[in-house]
Amino acid sequence: MTLKIAAKISSGLFVVDVHYEARPGITALFGPSGSGKSVSLAAVAGLLRPQSGTISFNEQQFANAEKSLHVRTQDRKIGMVSQNAALLSHLSPLENVAIALLNSHDRAQRQERASHWLGRVQAEHLAKLPTASLSGGEQQRVALARALAGAPQLLLLDEPFSALDQTSRIAVRSLIIELVAELKLTAIIVTHDLIDVAALANQLVLFEPGRTVASHELIRGQTAELARLVGLTI
Repeated sequence: MTLKIAAKISSGLFVVDVHYEARPGITALFGPSGSGKSVSLAAVAGLLRPQSGTISFNEQQFANAEKSLHVRTQDRKIGMVSQNAALLSHLSPLENVAIALLNSHDRAQRQERASHWLGRVQAEHLAKLPTASLSGGEQQRVALARALAGAPQLLLLDEPFSALDQTSRIAVRSLIIELVAELKLTAIIVTHDLIDVAALANQLVLFEPGRTVASHELIRGQTAELARLVGLTI
């Protein structure tokens, strides 16, 4: 299940020219701040419409500017985790996860499925706690459970570790690697951290301001080779 994007996407006055493919596994989008990584992710999610070009996943077109085709976000079978977990503080963690199931189950089934997914991200003990009391790492686990509860085929991760301490960062990284492999997902992560890329990614897409410039296959853990590809010395 491969994502293919060849499109120009605008956000305000900024335009980014994006060309890459993301196959099953984890693809990292890496480049300087403001280069268009998150803009491209928003277009994949259906939050922005391309000015030109196409976006497709698993041979289904999500967007085709020439044909004025735009599939709604809720019809794209995606899950998304952002830098801010975006949980609703007036709902419990269990209820936050159950939101992803509103259109497919009755209340009892939603609660059961939400509890299942909290268990899958090792957060079942958080189910009834006040959401506002959760640590950053705990909130991201709940956000990941919510993203996966709707049975997505495509998982989008927009700087999900930036607010986490190092211990939580390592734990959530490992959890994402495990779940992407187990569920056979195609996942795309935006990050500024080369260590995140080395730890997570099978594929790398490099951005310069306003455009993609290269794609590479990666072997996890080969930090020196990764640094060479992005032109850094470590």
